[in-house]
Amino acid sequence: MSGGRTVYQGRTFFVEVDTVVLPNGREAELAIVRHSPSVVLIPFQDDGQVVMIRQYRHALKREIWEVPAGNLEPGESPEAAAARECEEEIGLVPAAVERLGGFFPVPGYCDEEMIFFRVSGLRPPAPDSTRQPDEDEDIHSRAMPLAEARAMVRRGEIIDLKTAYALTLI
Repeated sequence: MSGGRTVYQGRTFFVEVDTVVLPNGREAELAIVRHSPSVVLIPFQDDGQVVMIRQYRHALKREIWEVPAGNLEPGESPEAAAARECEEEIGLVPAAVERLGGFFPVPGYCDEEMIFFRVSGLRPPAPDSTRQPDEDEDIHSRAMPLAEARAMVRRGEIIDLKTAYALTLI
């Protein structure tokens, strides 16, 4: 999908600049953030509560409420990534992983596809599991009624767009 020159290479994405001919025949130089697909989880406990996470986001210089999410690793299926991220971010393994759809949050400048999953049947991991949050993550999870999570969006306490949208899918 890439074809331009890379002007920045980071750990999770790179920026590519390309000169393209638009459908109207005009030429334009465009910058695109190239990002691998990611998974967005909506974890449900057996009692029907949704598990949310709170973590520091340096771009905003504060902690925010979110649903768990993460990038696919090379060669990993979205379903496997959803199960892995669930264990890494909330410390629970899902028995069921249901794909809800794939969406592009900012197609004007980024090719990342976010694949949304409902995960349920949450259980503790195997005693020998080594999965933990990434080193740059400080995550705290909390279960709450779905109605409360949706009310947090309305009150402006949840400001993360993927989370606000995820809560409309269920």
